[in-house]
Amino acid sequence: MIPVDAALILLAAVVASAVCGRLVPGNVPLPLVQIGIGVILAGVADLGVTLDPQVFFLLFLPPLLFRDGWRSSQEALWRDRGTILSLSLGLVVFTVAGVGFFIAWLIPAMPLPIAFALAAIVSPTDPLAVSAIAERVPVPTRLMRVLEGESLLNDASGLVCMRFAVAAALSGTFSLVDALGTFAWLAVGGVTIGAATTWLVALGREWIARRYGEDPGSTIVLSLLIPFGASFMADMVGASAVLAAVAAGVVMSIAEQRGTALAITRVRRTAVWETVYFVASGVVFILLGEQLPTIVDGAATVVREAGHREPIWLALYVFAICLALALIRFIWVWASLRFVLYRMGRRSVGPQAPGWRVTAAMTVAGVRGAVTLAGIMTLPLTLTDGQPLPGRDLAIFLSAGIIIVLLIAASLLLPVLLRDLRFPPEPSEQAAEDEARIAASKAALAALASVQRTEIANSPEDANRIADSAARLVTLYQQRIDALAKSATVRDEGHRGADVERKLRLVSIRAERNEIYRRVRSRKLSEDAARKLVREIDLLEARFGPE
Repeated sequence: MIPVDAALILLAAVVASAVCGRLVPGNVPLPLVQIGIGVILAGVADLGVTLDPQVFFLLFLPPLLFRDGWRSSQEALWRDRGTILSLSLGLVVFTVAGVGFFIAWLIPAMPLPIAFALAAIVSPTDPLAVSAIAERVPVPTRLMRVLEGESLLNDASGLVCMRFAVAAALSGTFSLVDALGTFAWLAVGGVTIGAATTWLVALGREWIARRYGEDPGSTIVLSLLIPFGASFMADMVGASAVLAAVAAGVVMSIAEQRGTALAITRVRRTAVWETVYFVASGVVFILLGEQLPTIVDGAATVVREAGHREPIWLALYVFAICLALALIRFIWVWASLRFVLYRMGRRSVGPQAPGWRVTAAMTVAGVRGAVTLAGIMTLPLTLTDGQPLPGRDLAIFLSAGIIIVLLIAASLLLPVLLRDLRFPPEPSEQAAEDEARIAASKAALAALASVQRTEIANSPEDANRIADSAARLVTLYQQRIDALAKSATVRDEGHRGADVERKLRLVSIRAERNEIYRRVRSRKLSEDAARKLVREIDLLEARFGPE
């Protein structure tokens, strides 16, 4: 377990990493900054953190995978399902087989099952690491959607393949028939348990809310418990806890479409989950850096036992495996895109073949991150007979080195590859969004008319007051409809006018907030009233986004 003082130091380090990430010039992604802070921590303080693999798995993987599933775009997943499935399933198997044998050949001291386990755990890409790079380097939206969809599924497939490899390492035997049967149960059982857990919790919450009201705090805590509960129950019956967490997140997204939660619950819950995700992923990278010196020492011992005296072999191993991963990914992405284009061509869609830079960009953007590190830490410490698991320290070091090298490569190469890159376009959602706003406003007008008639019928003496109130709201909604129709015309003529209007709105919104704070400081407005007004202004500003 992590001592309380060490946990507080790690949280402070996560905050410091966010500040340092903004101060570091260039395209240095945040995970690299966090790893560097972890190395510094190891040099100045002994945190005494010894992570049990199962505890590490329970604390970090379920919420990370659950949040990825929750935030996923189901429409984007379906639109690019061919490419995503090819990358998340076929590429994982191809990587495990190719890189697994390559590692076993490259490092004879590492047993073949551990080599396959290492290849399996470095096969999944990490959306958090890609997002960290995208903050410094603009990544095309559709490329990001494909990478996010790939990582949503290949986390599960990579970790499941690693489980098979570890089981073979512990038992010394491997049966393809048993493995296929186990995989079927892991997949079906994990998905079923994860989906059922979220759906039952959602129905139970709605039932309680209808009868006794909704408490935002308990609802938010309940959402935090769902991934842990789904993973625990799946693990109890021998199903995939990884797939359970992913499926629970996807079903959570579907359940949210029922719109039964209070608005304040959704706002607060989003803030809580963004914080949890930031802290969990940050702690993972900082722990990687903090334990990196120990990992290097253990890996150096394994290399010396293999007959190599120079530690430089560790770096050569990392670079060789990274080149193998990049080569396999490049080949698979190229072949996958050609196959998808061939199928689309047979349906007379007529797509243009992407250039080599698209393939190279998808290859380089496939960085590894928190899930890889969390997964490799779940390697058991010992064999069934109590002997230390051979090659564990080296496997952890290689995973850490691969994460670092691929992050550096992506931060250096992506800006070059993405410059003036023409990627298959992402369909614009702005027109559909404006149409939905207009439809929602018309639905509000219809509801107002219905309620107005009912209220006047129930209280004829208040007919004038009710009519005046309804007229003000009708005017407000009609102005919104007219403004949206006008913005669609402006958008068709060009984005320059919209950009100017957005800048003016942001300036006026911030002036409102500054005036409210000025009145609070001068004791002309209470703090409670100020918090309410500032909250409304903040939500309005969030709609337009930062400058």
